[in-house]
Amino acid sequence: MTSSTATRSTNHSRTLQLVQTAMFAALMMIGANISSFLIIGGVPITLQTFFAILAGMLLGKRQGAMAMLVYALIGLAGLPVFANFSGGLDTILSPTFGFILSFIFVAYIAGYIVEKYPSKVGFVVAGLAGLVFNYVFGTNWMYAAYKLWFSAPEGFSYKMAWAWMVVPLPKDLILAVLAGLFGYRLKPILQKRYN
Repeated sequence: MTSSTATRSTNHSRTLQLVQTAMFAALMMIGANISSFLIIGGVPITLQTFFAILAGMLLGKRQGAMAMLVYALIGLAGLPVFANFSGGLDTILSPTFGFILSFIFVAYIAGYIVEKYPSKVGFVVAGLAGLVFNYVFGTNWMYAAYKLWFSAPEGFSYKMAWAWMVVPLPKDLILAVLAGLFGYRLKPILQKRYN
């Protein structure tokens, strides 16, 4: 391989990574608001966890996490890409910001697991592990926010915070498993096409 061929290959690879990162950031924007009218307690029902899991599986742990970071930064910069078409630095203080922050780690965790265990079961486990992290991190952030700096609803408790999460849980469990199955089918196709 000549140096010019190697340079073209490297440039193509970087361009592809940028496109993939932007694509998953865009999918997160769509997933945040495709069902933004559904809010249980203080928690919007979205498809973001599904796309965060897929980003890690299909792009790899680092690039998937980077795509989620790009999404978060775009929202924090003020563009209305978070749930309910919100955005801006004040989102950091919102009770649901923990879920947004968790997506970076969800993608990393899902990507890490499928790198270690590239079987169908590994992909499904990766999806479920990402979902567990999303729920634990996001719900604990929400509880802390309501207790420490945000106006809590009447009678708010740690149990109530988790009770709000019961409603979207069946949908998210199904989507986490589907993300694992889709990821398992799509990953070899993408690798074959772009490698």
